[in-house]
Amino acid sequence: MATKGIRKDVKYLNKDFASFRNSLIEFAKTYFPNTYNDFNEADPGMMFIEMASYVGDTLSYYMDEQFKESMLAFAEEKKTIYEIAQGYGYKPRQASAASVMLDVFQTIPSDPNTVVNGKRQPNEDYCMTIPAGMLVTSTNGTVFRTTGNVVFRDSGSMSPRQDDIFEVDDDSNITKYLLKKQVAAVSGTITTDYIQFGAAEKYKRVVLGNSPVLEIISVTDSDGNEWHEVPFLAQDTVYDEVENTSNNSPDLVDGRNFAPFLLKLKKTSKRFKTYIRPDGKTEIRFGSGVAAGADEEIIPNPTNVGSSLPGTPSFLDTSFDPANFLNTETYGQCPTNTTLTIKYSFGGGVDDNVASNTVNNITSQSPTFDLSVTLDSNIRTQTENSIAATNPQPATGGSGAETLEDVRVNAAAYFQAQSRAVTKDDYITRIYSLPPKYGNISKVYMIQDEQVAATGQNEADPTFQPNPLALNMYCLGFNQDKKLVPLNAAVKENIKTYLSQYRMMTDAVQIKDAWICNIGISFAIYTKRGINKGEVLVSCVDRLKTYFDTQKWQINQPIVIADIVSQLIGVPGVASVVKPYENSTELVTITNKWGTINGSTYSDNIYNIPDATFNSIVYPSVDPAIFEVKWPDTDIQGRVLGDI
Repeated sequence: MATKGIRKDVKYLNKDFASFRNSLIEFAKTYFPNTYNDFNEADPGMMFIEMASYVGDTLSYYMDEQFKESMLAFAEEKKTIYEIAQGYGYKPRQASAASVMLDVFQTIPSDPNTVVNGKRQPNEDYCMTIPAGMLVTSTNGTVFRTTGNVVFRDSGSMSPRQDDIFEVDDDSNITKYLLKKQVAAVSGTITTDYIQFGAAEKYKRVVLGNSPVLEIISVTDSDGNEWHEVPFLAQDTVYDEVENTSNNSPDLVDGRNFAPFLLKLKKTSKRFKTYIRPDGKTEIRFGSGVAAGADEEIIPNPTNVGSSLPGTPSFLDTSFDPANFLNTETYGQCPTNTTLTIKYSFGGGVDDNVASNTVNNITSQSPTFDLSVTLDSNIRTQTENSIAATNPQPATGGSGAETLEDVRVNAAAYFQAQSRAVTKDDYITRIYSLPPKYGNISKVYMIQDEQVAATGQNEADPTFQPNPLALNMYCLGFNQDKKLVPLNAAVKENIKTYLSQYRMMTDAVQIKDAWICNIGISFAIYTKRGINKGEVLVSCVDRLKTYFDTQKWQINQPIVIADIVSQLIGVPGVASVVKPYENSTELVTITNKWGTINGSTYSDNIYNIPDATFNSIVYPSVDPAIFEVKWPDTDIQGRVLGDI
C-alpha cells in the first residue's frame, strides 16, 4: 500500500480512451499494488477503470471541440463562425440585391414664347421631381427601388437630361418633348415592422420579421426622430445626405447640376447596429442609454476648454484623446416608451438579375412640381400620367447567401484589411465585402495602371511603365442565368463610392470591364472494352462541366490542356484521350465562340486561340480576360472513337 503523504505521479497528457485506461492501470499498479492487482477484462474492477476512462475521453473530446470552435479557421458550427466573423467586423451575406440603371421618362409641353433657332423650347415649369424610393416592378415580379431623386429640371455632366421631340402640330411646330433621365435602382421587397418599447432596457435586441434583409431603409420613433445604423455602437458620427438647395447650401447651390446632394457629418445618440443570426434573421441592437460622463470629456468643445465656466474642464488632460473623436461612452440610447417604425427591404438572389427592358411597371411614385409656379391643371395631369421607366441593360449583382467557407475566408481577409485598402488583396477583399444593397461582384482582378514613358519617346511605339498612384480594377457580374456579364453603371458607381471610404488618398482607382472570352471544348476518347460507351461519354462531359464551372475560374487564368486531359483520364472507363480531329494540334481542341450561333448568344469578343496557345497552354489576352464555357450542354462536345 502506498505511504500516506507521498506525492503521486499523475500524467496530464492523456487524450483518448486507451491512454486514460492504460494510465489508470499503471497508476493502480504503482500506488495500490496490494489493494488491487487483478486486471483481467472480466474483473469488476476493470469496469470502474474503463468507466473512468470513458468519462475522461468524453471530457477531453468536449474540451478539444470547444477550443477548436473558438478559432475561425477550425470552427464548424454555423453559430460560432457567424459570431467570430461579426466580432471581426464582417457581416455574413445572406443575399445580394441586383442593381440596374433605369431610364425614366416624362413628357412636357413646349413653350410657344421661347423659340431658339426657330424651335420651341421645353416648358421646364412642368418638369417634375420624383423622390428616391419609386417602385418599379419587372415582368417576373421583382421589385426595384430607385436610390436617388429624378430631377427633370436639372441637367449636368453628373445627371444629364435627354430631350427628344415627342409631338408636333400640323404646322410642324413642336408641341411636346420627351425627357429622359437615368437613375440607379436596387431590387428588394419593401416592408415595415413596428416594434413597441416600454421602460429602458440596456442593449435591447429586436429581430426583424422577414429575411434575408438587404437594407435597413429607415428607422423612426413615435416622435419623428431618426435612428442611424453604425458599424459599432461607440461611433456617434454618421453621414447625412442633404439635398443641394439654396435653403441647405446657399454657397454651393450653383453646383447643383454636378452635385445634387451633399454629404455632411453629424453626431447622433440615436443609433443601432445590425447582427446576422445563424438562422438568417437580422437582429437590431441598441445601446445602453447611460453615459459615464459628458461627451465633452471625450470630444472637447474648444470654446469651453480653459474657460472659467462652472462645470467645464479648465485644463487639458488625458480625456482629450484624438483617438476618441468618433467615440462616446454612452454607446447610444436605448428606445424608451416609444414605437419604432422600421422600413427595410428583403429578398435578393440570382433571380433578381432580370433581362433588359423588363423593369417597366411603375407601382409607386410621388412626383412633385415647383409649387411657386401656377400650372394648367389638365396639362399637369397629362404630365403626371406620362411617367414611364425601363432598363436598357440587364440587372446585375444579385446573388445568394455565402457558404460557411466563404464567411470563414472573407472574415479573416476582412479583419486583415483593417478598414483600409493598401495592397491589391485589400482592394479585392473590400470589393467582395460590398454591402448587398449595392450589388454583388463575381470576379475582380487588379493591376497597376500603365502610363506612357518619358515625353519625347516615339509616340508611334510607346513603352509603358507602371503608375504607382493608379490602379485598374477589372470586374464582372452574373446575370439571372449565372452567366458572366459586364457590370452596369449603377454597380460601378456604387463601387467607386464604397471604395472612397477605404482607399489611400493618393490612389486613383479606375473600374473597368474584363473581357469575356466564350469557348467551346472538343475531345475524343477510347473506352475500355466491355464498358457502356454512352455512359462513359456522359460522365466525361459532366466532369468537364464541373471543371469549367464559371465560379471556379478567375480573370487571367490560363487553360492548361494537360489538366483537361487529366480530368478525362480520371473518368472510370476511359482508356485514352486522342486528338478529336485529324488536323488537331492538341489532345483537346479549344475554340472561340462569339456572336450568335444556332440561337445561342455569346460575347462579341473575338480571340485567336491558336495564336494564344504555347506549350499546350491557352493564355488569356494582355487585357484582363476570363474564359467562360457559357452553354456547357452544347459547348462541350465529345466523341467515342472505339474501345481498347
